[in-house]
Amino acid sequence: MLRDRFDRIINYLRISITDRCNLRCRYCIDKDFPFIPHDEILTYEEIIRFVKISAALGVKKVRLTGGEPLSRRNLPHLISQIRDTAGIEDISLTTNGVFLPDRIDELTEAGLTRVNISLDTLKPDRFAYITGFDVFDRVMDGIEKAKHAGLNPVKINTVIIKGFNDDEVLDFARFANAWEVEVRFIEFMPFSQTSLWDASKVITSAALMQIIREVYEIAPYRNAHKGPAAVFTMKGGPGKIGFISPMSSHICKDCNRIRLTSDGKLKPCLFSDQEYDVKRLLRGEASDDEIAHFVAETVRAKPERKFEGGMIKKCQRPMRNIGG
Repeated sequence: MLRDRFDRIINYLRISITDRCNLRCRYCIDKDFPFIPHDEILTYEEIIRFVKISAALGVKKVRLTGGEPLSRRNLPHLISQIRDTAGIEDISLTTNGVFLPDRIDELTEAGLTRVNISLDTLKPDRFAYITGFDVFDRVMDGIEKAKHAGLNPVKINTVIIKGFNDDEVLDFARFANAWEVEVRFIEFMPFSQTSLWDASKVITSAALMQIIREVYEIAPYRNAHKGPAAVFTMKGGPGKIGFISPMSSHICKDCNRIRLTSDGKLKPCLFSDQEYDVKRLLRGEASDDEIAHFVAETVRAKPERKFEGGMIKKCQRPMRNIGG
């Protein structure tokens, strides 16, 4: 069992399998950016080896992220290999949904159990403005197909930004009921590669909750997956809403995860620039036991809380490298 210095059990591994993405969302990137060279990206064989070592240490859940993970070839092979790893109970995917309509069958057959789809607006014109591409209908089709494939609850990740899309909060609440999905409102977080972020654009979860409570009666709902979202039901409808509050609340006491970046760095904390190079071990002559010891020591380096000393700063790595 992986346990950090603060007695938190770490059983959730998030893996960015690529830094490439087919969209150019303005809050993520606002200028040309270099991709990580192909030979610096972890191979599937390296990822599978790392998952097996982590599972032997007590990791039970794996989420594949990017960039856009569906832009990488042969993803069902990776999913099936993770599915067949002893100890892994849950395999999920975070995607922008554009490629999902064409891939949903092979993903579920490979063993995918859950999916989160990023969607920051329900207005097609605004979607094209935010993402740079007119593919709103593709994403909506992906949501529908994920539901029919049984990947429930389908979760919609929505970053709310003041002056950008904050006029759609109630629209998303209505959408959650109409489509029987779980919409998760995420506070705007500071990462590099975009000049859009500043603290004045952050709308807290408490403020969003107040907007929704003016129209809907909401009640707490047990989060079966024990993630960072505070989840609520809305009286009179089947949908759910969740609030992820990395900027306004210290959700760190319940953090159960570590992250593996696409270029092989292990991050014990999303908001820390501290990284540990596990790729050099995977590509060197290190044994599984040596890598397991390295992982355990990295977990012990996990900070008690983000923003030590109360300082909020941009992470030096963009989210497309770290993994959402």
